[in-house]
Amino acid sequence: MAILDIKLPNTILKALRLPQNSPRRQQIKVLKKLLRKARFTEFGQQYLFDEILLSKHPGKKFQELVPTFNYNKIYKEWWHKTLEGKPDVCWPGKIRYYALSSGTSESASKYIPITNDLLRGNKIVMIKQLLSLRTYEDIPYSSISKGWLTLGGSTDLQKGAGYYAGDLSGITVKKAPFWFQPFYKPGKEIAKQKDWNKKLEEIVEKAPEWDIGFVIGVPAWIQMCMEMIIQRYKLNNIHEMWPNLAFFVHGGVSFEPYKKGFEKLLGKPITYIETYLASEGFIAYQERQHAQGMRLVTGEHIFMEFVPFDEKNFDADGEMIANPEALMIHEVEEGKDYALLISTSAGTWRYLIGDTIRFVDKERCEIVITGRTKHFLSLVGEHLSVENMNKAIQLVSEELNICIPEFTVAGVPHGNFFAHHWYVACDDTVDAAVLANKIDAQLKELNDDYAVERKSALKEVRLDVLSEKQFMDFMQFKGKVGGQHKFPRVLKGGMLEDWQSFLASQNHAK
Repeated sequence: MAILDIKLPNTILKALRLPQNSPRRQQIKVLKKLLRKARFTEFGQQYLFDEILLSKHPGKKFQELVPTFNYNKIYKEWWHKTLEGKPDVCWPGKIRYYALSSGTSESASKYIPITNDLLRGNKIVMIKQLLSLRTYEDIPYSSISKGWLTLGGSTDLQKGAGYYAGDLSGITVKKAPFWFQPFYKPGKEIAKQKDWNKKLEEIVEKAPEWDIGFVIGVPAWIQMCMEMIIQRYKLNNIHEMWPNLAFFVHGGVSFEPYKKGFEKLLGKPITYIETYLASEGFIAYQERQHAQGMRLVTGEHIFMEFVPFDEKNFDADGEMIANPEALMIHEVEEGKDYALLISTSAGTWRYLIGDTIRFVDKERCEIVITGRTKHFLSLVGEHLSVENMNKAIQLVSEELNICIPEFTVAGVPHGNFFAHHWYVACDDTVDAAVLANKIDAQLKELNDDYAVERKSALKEVRLDVLSEKQFMDFMQFKGKVGGQHKFPRVLKGGMLEDWQSFLASQNHAK
């Protein structure tokens, strides 16, 4: 049975045949659909959704009447009511599911509302992405109908007072359509397993029974799983076990730092497909083979606004001001960084998702993720972004022919001035001082502000070479194992203190 030949429900087919409009018209249509659906909710009544719908310029009126929110603000003012079982707060009906998300820095779990409307929109986007593979060249289409190994959260969700909570991946699989079940691996029983180490062990045990065409997940965990399979069965590469493996669907972090180590596990080239699937919704996906960026989902279930990521709209800690400049999709420019505000079919309104993006092709609405609003270093004006860090790591890895699957950076005092302290995972032999100098040199080339500050208040670049296992052990220590969890590229505050204490305890134990 080929997945591209499956007969889909009429409601989904109708949605997939939406005419191609301009992104601006698509986004206004989505906004109106969201406003109409939520007009009788508490939120819709307070912020005059009826008045917005009657306006000649609903987008601008929406921005005028509805404030922006981060998680703490919208939870304190609105979402806490839904957890108490109250219906019709920000979206019609009761919220039955919540995606637990802690981002990559905060320790407390966030409860992100998940509705059937949101899951349906996500499902349609997933199908559109799958159908886009028809435009790819020289790919083995037979692999599409093989198994899809998804490393996600447990489908055994936490039960609350009238709701369930867990990873979005676990919720999605639990509510997946019937036609997807034959393809889905590791299957329902293993997917329920909450202990990540046991889940990996069970996957390794079952691996010879599967014919896998797709692997889907965060690069670090997929790589770990494949390494375990290769080691267990004494293989040269993963294709000796799964000869039809042809696709890796990834997202959440830049794949470039992982690529060199990942490809050592392969017996032949595969196709990489990038997605932007957050707990709050399916935001973008790679629509074209070899595309530089991902296409924003402009015509389905998410209305987007773009806040210029600069000193006018954000403070030194990455906190957005109360009334930021917010642009709609037709107002953005290529080459500039924007923080993303989203309004979705789950009662998320003008919500700061925390990611920064850049348009690389405005006409096609293609973007790249450049980092997080709070994951950058600017102690003295160096404005060092995660994108800069990823690129420097990639270039240095290629130059030295080493694999650096994980890294993180912290800003630390240096006398009366400052320094950057890098922690790099590398199981190859490498001199820490040489690695620090080469990363520093690349960053000076990539970032003019950084180059200037290295001659001034940014006095030193320190670097510790650690094992990949130490990074993974810390994630386990923090309870952030598997699924969509990834190591933060910048450490600040309590997370930095925990990391330093963890490393100190490991050194003490030696």
